[in-house]
Amino acid sequence: MSGFREPGFADRQKAAQEARKNLLNKFKSQPGPDDPAVVARRAEREALAAKRAEAKAAREAAKAEQKRLEEETKAAEAARIAREAQEAAERQAALEAEQKAKRDARYAARKAKRK
Repeated sequence: MSGFREPGFADRQKAAQEARKNLLNKFKSQPGPDDPAVVARRAEREALAAKRAEAKAAREAAKAEQKRLEEETKAAEAARIAREAQEAAERQAALEAEQKAKRDARYAARKAKRK
């Protein structure tokens, strides 16, 4: 069994140079920005982004429509409650006027009986 040989400075320097060369070759072998495959992927990403934006706009429009419908419903409910309160107040006023008329009639009848 041979012993472990520690790499020297020259070996480490050569390994680093090889790594840099491999990295440079890897970078050079990548397609350029005008390569058809890159252009196709970019167009696909842009189309996907446009679809996402369209879907987001549609969701926001649906939310706005739902909110508008809810507000209309709330306004209609508030109007109904106000109308019912108004009618209740009118009924109460009519009842009080009727009771006052009966009370006045009884008072007038008592006064007429005394004379």
